[in-house]
Amino acid sequence: MNEPTPLPLRSQFGERSESLTLPTLNGVPDARSALSRFSYDDYRSEQKGLHLRDYWHTLRKHLWLVIGITVLIPTLVAIYLIRKPDIFEAQARIQVDLENSNSLLGGMSKSSGSVVLNNEGNDPAYFNTQLQILTGPGLLRRIAKNLDLEHNPDFASDQGSNSKSVWSRLRSLLGFKSNSDSKPPATGEVPVTGASPNSQDLAEAERLSDYVDALQSILVVDPVKETRLSVRETRLIDISCRHTDPRLAAKIVNNVAETFVLQNLEKKTETSSSTSTYLAKRIAELQSNIRNKEEELINYGKSHQILSLDPKENTVVERLAGLSKQLLEAENERKLAESAYKTSLQPGAAEALAEGGGGERGVISATALNTDAELKLAELKQKRAELLVENTEKWPAVKEIDKQIAERERQMNDTRARASRVVTTNLATRYRQAQQTEDALRKSYEQQRGETLAQNEAAVTYRIIQQEIDTNKTLLDGLLQRTKENDVVMAGTPNNVRVVDYAIAPKKPVAPKRTMVVAISFLLALGCGVGLAFLLEYLDDSVRSAEDVENFLQLPSIALIPQTENGAPRRLLASKSGSRNAVGSSEVLLTELDKRSPITEAYRHLRTSILLSTAGRPPKSLLITSSVPSEGKTTTAVNTAISLAQTGAKVLLIDADMRRPRVHSIFKLSNNYGLSSLLASDLPFSELSSAVQKTSVPDLSIMTAGPLPPNPAELVGSEQMLKLMAAVTSQFTHVIVDSPPIAAFTDGVLIASMVEGVLLVVHSGKNSRKVVLRARKLLRDVGARVIGVVLNKVEATPENSYYYYSGYYSQNHQDAETGGDEQAVTGT
Repeated sequence: MNEPTPLPLRSQFGERSESLTLPTLNGVPDARSALSRFSYDDYRSEQKGLHLRDYWHTLRKHLWLVIGITVLIPTLVAIYLIRKPDIFEAQARIQVDLENSNSLLGGMSKSSGSVVLNNEGNDPAYFNTQLQILTGPGLLRRIAKNLDLEHNPDFASDQGSNSKSVWSRLRSLLGFKSNSDSKPPATGEVPVTGASPNSQDLAEAERLSDYVDALQSILVVDPVKETRLSVRETRLIDISCRHTDPRLAAKIVNNVAETFVLQNLEKKTETSSSTSTYLAKRIAELQSNIRNKEEELINYGKSHQILSLDPKENTVVERLAGLSKQLLEAENERKLAESAYKTSLQPGAAEALAEGGGGERGVISATALNTDAELKLAELKQKRAELLVENTEKWPAVKEIDKQIAERERQMNDTRARASRVVTTNLATRYRQAQQTEDALRKSYEQQRGETLAQNEAAVTYRIIQQEIDTNKTLLDGLLQRTKENDVVMAGTPNNVRVVDYAIAPKKPVAPKRTMVVAISFLLALGCGVGLAFLLEYLDDSVRSAEDVENFLQLPSIALIPQTENGAPRRLLASKSGSRNAVGSSEVLLTELDKRSPITEAYRHLRTSILLSTAGRPPKSLLITSSVPSEGKTTTAVNTAISLAQTGAKVLLIDADMRRPRVHSIFKLSNNYGLSSLLASDLPFSELSSAVQKTSVPDLSIMTAGPLPPNPAELVGSEQMLKLMAAVTSQFTHVIVDSPPIAAFTDGVLIASMVEGVLLVVHSGKNSRKVVLRARKLLRDVGARVIGVVLNKVEATPENSYYYYSGYYSQNHQDAETGGDEQAVTGT
C-alpha cells in the first residue's frame, strides 16, 4: 500500500538533480517525509574542496581591477623606457700570454742543471692580477688623462644625466643630500704630511676620481670562456664600454686596450732594470769574496808549508773531497724534501698537490684520475636534468640516477683523499730517505775527516778553501754571462700582451630592451593584478553566495532573493501597479510584480522549501529574522506570507518587532492596537480578532506591533506570548513572525524557542560571516530549529543560480509577450 515511488527532485542546494525515492501515503508520494530524510551533510561532503571555477569566478569578479593594473603598469614602464636614451656597446679584445721564463734569473730547464729562482709565468694568480689591473684606478686615471675626459662635453653630459639614480632624484626632491653632494669641494691640493714628491700625483688623482668612478661604472672586463671544448679557460679578455655616444665608447675601449699593452711593456722593462741592478750587486759581492778567499789560501799555505795537493799522491784527501760534495748534495736534497713535506702538512696543501701532481716525482694527479669520473658524472647529471623535465624527483628513474651520482661523487672524493694521502706519504718517505742518506754520508764524512785530519789536516783545509774559491768563480762567470744577456733582453723585451681586435663604433643599441622589459612588466602586472584580486577576495569576509552559506555557515540555502535590476530603488518596480502602500516605503510586494519575474519565482522557491522543510506537515509557526538591521527580513516576511496565502492557506503575519515596526506602514494599517496591547493586557484571546486586521491580499491577516512598549523583551518572553502563539496557530494554517535582529536584541531569540521553524535572512555581500555565525549560535543555544538561510539581494553573478534562471525567465517572458502581440495582430 505504501510502496516507495522514485521521483526526480531538483536539489535546492545546487544545480544538479537528485533521484529521490519518496514513500507513498495512500498511493500518493509524500515529498515532505522524503525531504526530511535528505542528508545535507552528504551534499556538503561532495562540495568540499576548491575548484577551478572558484578561481575563475574570483577573476571575473575583479576583472576590471586586473585589466587596469595590467594596462597601467606596462604603460608607465613604456613611457619611462621611451624617455631613456639608447645605449651603445663597443668591445675590444686583448690576449694575455704567459710570461716566458727569465733565464737570467735561473728560470732555465731542468736539463740545464740551473736552479729556478723566480718564474711569474707559472703563477696561477697572474691572469687574475691582469684583470684587476684593467679595472684599477691607476690605469683608468691614465685613460682619463689621455682622452682629456675633463673637457669632453659628450662624456660629461652623459654622466651628468645618468649619475643620479631614481632614488637619488627622489631624495633630492625631498630635500635630502646624497653622499656625492656632501663631498668637500676640490681645492686643487691634497694635504700631505711632510715634503712628499708624490703630492702632485695625489692631487691629480683626487681631481680625476669622479671620472675614474664613471669609467669603472661603464667598463666591463670579462675573460673569454670557450664553450665548445672541455677546457673553457682562454688567454683572451673582452673589454666593453656602454655609452650613449657610440664613437666615444669605441674610443674609450681602444684607449684602454692600448694603454694596458703599453703599461705592461713598461712593467717588463722595469723588471729587467731591476734584474740588472741585482746582478751587478751580486757580482761585486762574489768578486770581493773570491779575493778574500785567495788571500786566505795563500796565507794558509805559507803557514802550514803545503807543497803539493796532487790527488794521485793523497787518496785520503781525494776521498774526503768526494764525501764533502756528496754530503752537500744530500743536505740540499734533505732540505728540499723537508720543505716539501712540511708544506704538504699545511691545510689544503696536500689536496692541491694531489690535484696537479705538484711537479714532484711519484705524485699522482687526482685530476688525471678523476677525468673519466667527472665526464661520467656530468653525463649522469645531464640525464637527471632530462628526466626532471617530465618527472619529479620521486620518480624511480630519477632516484636511481641520484644514487649513481652520489656513488660517483663518493668515488671521486675517495680518489682525491687517496691521492692526498699518497702525496703526503711519498713526500714523507722522500724526506726520511733524504734524512737517512744525509745521516749516513755525514757519518762517513766524519770518519773520513778524522782520518784525514790525522794524516794531513792542513791539506784538507787547503782544498776546502780552494773549492770554495772555484765555486765562487763559477757563479761569477754565470752571472757575468747573464748580465750580458739581460742587456740584450732590455734592448728587445717581448710583450706578452697584445690587442687582438680593436673596437669599432656600434650601429645598433644594446639597451634599453624596451620590448622585453615591457613584456616582462606586462607579465608581472598581470601577476600582481591576479594576486591582488585573490587578496581582496581573501579579505572579503561577507556571505555572497549559496556556496558561502553552505560551506561557512553550515546551513542550507533554501532561497536566493535577487537584487532589483540596475540597482534602483524597488519603488520604481512597484510603481507599475499604480499604488503605494505607504509614503516613503520601498518594499516590493509579490502582488505588485509580474508573476514571471525572477523575484516572484524566488519567493515561490522559498515557499516550496518551507512547505517541504518538515516531515508529515509544513511548519505552522515560522520566525523570519536576521543578524543585523537592514537585511530585508521584513520584506522577506511580508512576501513569504503573501506567497503562502496565494496557496489558499490562512496566513497570519505578526509584527513582533516592537522597536522599529514597519509591517503596518507597508499595508497602510492602523498601529493603535496590536501585539504589544495583547501582551500587556489580560484580555482573553477570544477577543484576538480585535488585534488582527484584514488586508487586500486574500487569506492574509496582519497583527501589527501596536504602540511601542518600554520593555519589548519582557513582553516577548512572557507567558502571555506563549498563550498567544498557541491561540493563533490553532486558528491559522501558517503564522509568520517578524522579529528584531537577533544579534542586537534578544527578542528574536526568545520567539525562536516558541515557533516550529526559523528562517535567517542574510544580506548578500554585506555582513561578516562571524556575525551570521554568532546569530546561528544564539538560535541553536535556545534549541531553535533553523530551517535554512534566505540570501537576500543577490547580485546576478555566475556563482549564483539566479544568474542562469533570471535570464531564462526573462527570455521566456519576452517570447510570451511576442506571441501575444502576434495573436492580437492575426486575430487568433
